[in-house]
Order: sequence, then C-alpha cells, then structure tokens
Amino acid sequence: MPELPEVETVRRQLAPHVEGRTITAMRIDDGRWCAPQEPGEVEDALTGHRIDALGRRGKHLIFSLSGGAQLLVHLRMTGILLWEAEEGAPYERVRFFLDDEHALAFCDPRRFGTGLLLPDEATRDAYLDERLGPEPLDPATFTPDVLRRAFKGREAPVKGIILDQRTVAGVGNIYADEALFRAGIHPARPGRMVQAAQIEPLRDGIIEALELGIDGGGASIDDFRHLDGARGSFQDDFLVHRRAGLPCPDCGAEIRKMVVAGRGTYACEVCQPPPRKLPRSARYLP
Repeated sequence: MPELPEVETVRRQLAPHVEGRTITAMRIDDGRWCAPQEPGEVEDALTGHRIDALGRRGKHLIFSLSGGAQLLVHLRMTGILLWEAEEGAPYERVRFFLDDEHALAFCDPRRFGTGLLLPDEATRDAYLDERLGPEPLDPATFTPDVLRRAFKGREAPVKGIILDQRTVAGVGNIYADEALFRAGIHPARPGRMVQAAQIEPLRDGIIEALELGIDGGGASIDDFRHLDGARGSFQDDFLVHRRAGLPCPDCGAEIRKMVVAGRGTYACEVCQPPPRKLPRSARYLP
C-alpha cells in the first residue's frame, strides 16, 4: 500500500500540472471509486471547477477546488495516478480532463482506491481529524509525548500501535519496520514495555525513514509508480524490510521475518531484542 512518502511523491509531481487548472470534464467508469456517492453527481459537482491547491494529509491526496469543495483521493493498496495516460489505460477507473487539454487517469487493478467529495474545508478537517493522528513531518504536533501516550498501558505490539493511523498519520508497514530498527525496538514488544529512553529515538526514526522515502521517490515493491509510470527507488535502501535471511547492516546478524499485528515484519533480533514472550498475534515465518 502506498504510504506517506509515496503519496507525497505523487503530490509533488502532480501539483505543478494541476494547480490553477480547471476540470473541464470528468469520467468515472467504476462507481465503487466514489461510493456511496453517485458517479454522475460527483462528475457534475467537479466539472467546471478550478483546482486551487493539491495537498496531503496522511495517505490522502486533497484536491481543494474553487467554490470550497474538497476531493479526497486515497490510493489504497494498488491505486496509481498517471499523467497523460492513453485512453483506456490498464485498470483505468477515473479520468480527469483539464482545460490545458491534458488528462489525469486513476488506475487500480484491485479497485480499492477511493474518491470522496466533501463540501468544504471544515467538513474535510472534521472527517480527517476523526480518523488521523498528527502529521509525522510536523514537529509542532508529532512530539515524543504523542507516542508516550499511545504506548501507555498497552499490551498491543508497538508496531501495531504505530500502524494505527489514529496514532500518527501516514505510517505503514514499510516505514514502521524501518523506524523500529533505527530505534532498536522489536516490533512485537508490547507498547507498555517500550522504555522511556526509546520514545524519542523512535519518533526520530519515523521521521528519518519517511524523509528518506520521500528523497527516494517512494518505494516500488509491487504496484506503486510515479505519474509517468517510473518506479520509486527507496526499496534499494531498506535496512530490514524485505531483507529476511540477509545480514543486518549494523551487526551482521541474520534478519528474521515474522508476522506482527497481521503484517509481514522484519527485524534484527540482536539490534532489536525481542520480548521474553511473543504476543499471540506474533509468529515467526520461515
């Protein structure tokens, strides 16, 4: 699933193309994209409006339109946005036509990606605030206290807690593994057992992993692509994620693969000492 760095990469690439442009027409070929809203109603509501700004919150792209309407686009697992894709691009579900005769296609083989039209900024903010924690790249809101409060008294594995979008917005499986390695914390360690001295290194590890992901144009393991179909490169710089059986870059021990919080997880159990007893939700994989 595209995470914050992948979505931010798309935002940075797309903003110069669409900001200030008017949507002259829109075609929604798959009603699941905007359900329960009707495709025709969404098409009519967007047509003729200028895209004033393209923002991001967590994993959501935010199209702010003239007149105040807000379109939230979520790529989910396999969605991609392609600039100037040919008509009928593979798995195309939605197409935006702009006043400079360019077009933007939303393609998605698994059809999980969504578009949600909201009437104004206040409704948008209320919707996102209910579902998302602070932005991890905003130092004013993503402080060590955010994690300290989230871990207090929790038996849940630390990885599951930071994957919860209500803890911190935009962190997914890849960047959770990379951040926990940087902080020396085993992914299956219960939240309540994270030491006070580890909180700030974990906050810093999350920020560092995300920033490196953005610098690398995101990670293309399976489906993620740039606007022109090119792949990101951060997968070439993973420290532990997807490196089972390979040596740890710090100590040389073998990286292990396990399931934690329902997700494939990678760790060095020398640099990230495991708890004495793994929670029931965690298990090792061959």
